[in-house]
Amino acid sequence: MNARVVVDPITRIEGHLRIEAQMDGDRIAQAYSSGTMVRGIEIILRDRDPRDAWAFAQRICGVCTLVHGMASIRAVENAVGAKVPANAELIRNLMVGAQYIHDHVMHFYHLHALDWVDVVSALSADPAATAELAQSLSSYPRSSAGYFSDVQKKVADFVEAGQLGIFAKAYWGHPEYRLPPEANLMAVAHYLDALVWQRDVARLHAIFGGKNPHPNFVVGGVPSPIDLNSDSAINSKRLSQVQEIINSMKAFVTQAYVPDTLAIAGFYRDWFERGEGLGNFLCVGDLPMTSMSEPDSFLFPRGVILDRDLSTVHDLELDDPLGIEEYVAHSWYDYSGGKASGLHPWSGETELNYTGPEPPYEHLDVDQSYSWLKSPRWKGKAMEVGPLARVLMLYAKGHEPTQELVNQTLSQLELPTSALFSTLGRTAARTLETAILADAMQGWLDQLLANIRAGDTRTFDETLWEPSSWPKSCQGVGVMEAPRGALSHWIVIEDEKIANYQAIVPSTWNAGPRDAGDQPGAYEAALEDRHTMVDPAQPLEILRTIHSFDPCIACAVHVTDPDGEELVQVKVN
Repeated sequence: MNARVVVDPITRIEGHLRIEAQMDGDRIAQAYSSGTMVRGIEIILRDRDPRDAWAFAQRICGVCTLVHGMASIRAVENAVGAKVPANAELIRNLMVGAQYIHDHVMHFYHLHALDWVDVVSALSADPAATAELAQSLSSYPRSSAGYFSDVQKKVADFVEAGQLGIFAKAYWGHPEYRLPPEANLMAVAHYLDALVWQRDVARLHAIFGGKNPHPNFVVGGVPSPIDLNSDSAINSKRLSQVQEIINSMKAFVTQAYVPDTLAIAGFYRDWFERGEGLGNFLCVGDLPMTSMSEPDSFLFPRGVILDRDLSTVHDLELDDPLGIEEYVAHSWYDYSGGKASGLHPWSGETELNYTGPEPPYEHLDVDQSYSWLKSPRWKGKAMEVGPLARVLMLYAKGHEPTQELVNQTLSQLELPTSALFSTLGRTAARTLETAILADAMQGWLDQLLANIRAGDTRTFDETLWEPSSWPKSCQGVGVMEAPRGALSHWIVIEDEKIANYQAIVPSTWNAGPRDAGDQPGAYEAALEDRHTMVDPAQPLEILRTIHSFDPCIACAVHVTDPDGEELVQVKVN
C-alpha cells in the first residue's frame, strides 16, 4: 500500500497550511492542500461603516497589511464612483511597489532560499574562493574574503553553541542540496545582509502612511498632505528620504537578489521541468499611471492566460456574474444553494460548517470537506495567480522591458520559454518582477515631484468622505495585485452600512482545495506535476514547490470573534 506523506504545518510561511501527498512509489500521485484555521473577517465587517472597513480588512494578515487596506478602500471608491487625485495614485503606487520589493527579497532569502541553500555546508567553504565567486557575479560591495570569513565564523559560533535558531530543524545534508560550499556561504551572507536592508526600506510606508506595519489609509486618496515647508507633511526632506530608499532597493535587487537567483538556479535546472500544474493564469491588474478606472494604464495588465497559450490574453470582466465564483464542495462552509454551487463574491456567503475529524488526526478526509479555504474559479477553471502570472501577462502583452529580461535570463540559463512554467520558473519570475518594479519606482517618484513643481499638491478628495452623497444602494470591487497574486475585496453597501463583504485573496486562488468537478487548486496541481521524493521523511521537494508560491495563509484563514476574544490556543510540546 502506498503511503501518504503529511507535512503539517508547512513552515517558513505566515499562517496554517497542511499538505498531504498520496504517493505512488516515490512519485506524488495526488496532493491535497488544507488551510487549517477558519477565516471570519467577512462576518466581522457586516453592518459597519464602509469608511472603516480598511482598518479591519488590513488586519487579515500581519505581512500584507498594506495590500488589504488598499483593496478595501478601492472597493468603497469603486462602489461610490470615486476618482482619486493623481498624486494619491502615485503615492499608492510607491507604497505598493515598496511592499513588493521588500516582500519578494524577504521571501527569497528568508523563506525560500533555504530550500536550495545548505547553511551547514557553508562552514566548509573557502572565504577567498567565495569572494572570487561573488565578485564574478556582480559589483555588490560586501564581497571581500574577510567579510565572508566573518560570516562563516558567525555561523560556526551558532552551530558550536547549539543555537541555530531559525536555521534549526531543517534538512541539512539532504542529497538534493547541490550548491558548492562557496555558493552556500555567499547566500547565507546575503541572507544576513537582507535582514538589515529590509529594516531601512520599510521606512517608505512610514513616510507616506505614518507607520509600518498597518500604515494609515483613507477613502478618497491618501492621508499624507504635501507641503514642502511643513514639518508635519510630506516635505522636501521626506521626499529625499524616499529617493534614498529607492536607491537602496534597486542596488540590493540588482547587485545581490538577481545574481543570486541566477547563480542558484544554474545548479537546479531540472526544477525548471516540474511544479507547474494548471497552466492557467489570472491577473486583476494594478499600478495605474492615471486611475484604477482605466485598466489600460496599469503596469500589470488585467487578463487571463489559458493552457500556457501566450498568444491570447482573455478579457477579465470583474462584473460578469458567471466570471469569478467561489466554490465550497471540499471546504468547511455551506451555501444556501448547496455545496456544489458557485457564488459570485457580491452574492457570497460565509456560513461555517466544520465536518472534519477532531485534531489530532492522521489524515484528511479528502473525499469530503478538508479545508477552511474556498475554491475560486474563473468561468469554472482553476487559475494560478502571483508573480509568474504577472510576468507571463507582461510578456504576452508585449512589455519590452519584461520580454528583454525574460529572454536574457532564459538565454543565460540555456532554457526554453516553457521553463517558465515550473517551480523555479515561478521563483525566477518573482525576481525579474522585482527588478521591473525597482525601475518603475523611480518613474512614479519623478512624476510625483513633477506634479509638485507644477503646483499640484492635492492628495485627497474630501467630497467622498460624506456618505450622504453616496447612492443608497451600491456595490464595488477593490482589486490589486498583491505580492502573492490577484487580490479582490467585494463590498455591498446598503443605507451607508456594509451589507456584504467578501475577500478573494491570492492564497485562496492558489491554495484552495478541489472543487465539485474534482479540479485541483494550484498548489495541488503543482505537486502532482512530475514530483518524486528522495526521502519522504524529509519532504524537501514539497517545500520547494509550495514555497515557490510564497504561501501566506493568514489572508485565507483567519480566526477571531467580534469582541476580539481569544478563541483558540496552540500549545507546542
